[in-house]
Amino acid sequence: MTTTVQEPATQTGDVKTPRFLIGVRILHQERSQLFDPAGIALRVGNQVIAETEQGPRLGIVASNKIVNFRKQAPCPVPRVLRVANGNDLQNHARMEAMEFKSKSLCIDKINELALPMNLSRVVHLPEANKTVFYFTADGRVDFRKLIKELASNLKHRIEMRQVGVRDEARVSAGLGVCGETLCCTRFLKDFTPVTIRMAKDQGLALNPSKISGVCGRLMCCLQYEHDNYRVLVKGLPKVGKRIDTPDGPGKVLKNDILFRKILVRLEDESIMTYHFDELKDYLNPQNSDTLPANEEEP
Repeated sequence: MTTTVQEPATQTGDVKTPRFLIGVRILHQERSQLFDPAGIALRVGNQVIAETEQGPRLGIVASNKIVNFRKQAPCPVPRVLRVANGNDLQNHARMEAMEFKSKSLCIDKINELALPMNLSRVVHLPEANKTVFYFTADGRVDFRKLIKELASNLKHRIEMRQVGVRDEARVSAGLGVCGETLCCTRFLKDFTPVTIRMAKDQGLALNPSKISGVCGRLMCCLQYEHDNYRVLVKGLPKVGKRIDTPDGPGKVLKNDILFRKILVRLEDESIMTYHFDELKDYLNPQNSDTLPANEEEP
């Protein structure tokens, strides 16, 4: 563990860019974020108060003295305000108690009013005297009565925000079927469309339980190697189609896309495995039984 000593900051227009940054993990968040230490001597493991979009928050220094390569930063890097003291820890404990109370109350009221929504998390903003309730729902929800009930019990401002299931999975974190932390929690910044075509091109079983993530949507990792699979699948015959082989006609049982091997049942019921190169002279590229890489989703 080393001590961070703030180097002189460089000036870029009206924005000061520090030479070194530190990584701070705000409590209850999976990933650490980069902050300007603002000249404060810090060690890994120190509890600090850092400025965030939700106001000052308690965090732990996860790494320090990271060289700042973003010399042309369009906006100032968020700063560490101070090392956390006893009052900060007490304020954080009170905030957590308020969030727990608010969440329990909201769940009871949702059940009482039979609203078609699922409460996911609650964030209390003491600086704004406000509590934000994040929820998921299939459509629009009339929660006006719910807000009145919450405001009358909690005695401060209430805000309801509907979020998507993928955004909620990112915040809640967890493990995927691979055993690793969710991609959206670790490194994915933006969500890109994932289609069933990607699963088909990779020869995956179209079982929702096997190709869906914890959010219930198609797994984001299906897109990572899709371009490679589109190249490998080009020209391979569809499963169930009849083709000609060096040993006579047969029916395609399975395609091994990565090794470009084709499992075929011949007319004499024998099962043979051929490499694509062995069959390419028997397959008609214009035949509708082939599966081109650019085939569109029906």
